[in-house]
Amino acid sequence: MTDVADDIPMFPLGTVLLPGAHLPLQVFELRYRRLVEACLDGEPEFGVVLIERGSEVGGGDRRFDVGCVARILSAVQLDGGRWLLSTAGTRRFRVVRWLPDAPYPRAEVEPWDDPSPGPGSAERRSVTLTVLRRVLAMAAEVGDWVADATTPVEDDPVLASYQMAALAPLGELDRLDLLAAPSPDDRLDRLARLLEEEASVLASRLEGG
Repeated sequence: MTDVADDIPMFPLGTVLLPGAHLPLQVFELRYRRLVEACLDGEPEFGVVLIERGSEVGGGDRRFDVGCVARILSAVQLDGGRWLLSTAGTRRFRVVRWLPDAPYPRAEVEPWDDPSPGPGSAERRSVTLTVLRRVLAMAAEVGDWVADATTPVEDDPVLASYQMAALAPLGELDRLDLLAAPSPDDRLDRLARLLEEEASVLASRLEGG
């Protein structure tokens, strides 16, 4: 993606994709099967945005204007034309303008690179990681399905901010807020606050409240 608005295929979903995160997809709707075929014939990438209102199937949905580029890592076509995809988030973007959904959704998007982290970013990463590991351990103790608390996290604060946001047991709107954070430092601060709130909820559950 260049530094100017680019026209790319779009896949609105009920989930938020973050840079560095993996997203498996089963594609069965005709327009998105065509999207996959177009991507495999050219650049194997498409944009993922969260649906604000509506559903993934049938169109007519309302979409948020911040998203992440998904790169197709593998694609297997099943009987009936369905596709099983393995994708990974690569970089975030802002939607400049939605284009007609013909034959599948498209939009003009502009890249949204993160600024360099500030001097306290390493400490922010460390503090947030400590809270994340505590929350994941507590969530597992109450029986929630969560990532392993010992999952390795990158040293780079920018990558770590996205990786921890993907690992955290949060709702999609909270994850979208983290994707749209103006800087990695702000993202880590927001994530730490959300995790502390989640820790309080989990502590109450553990106490039987």
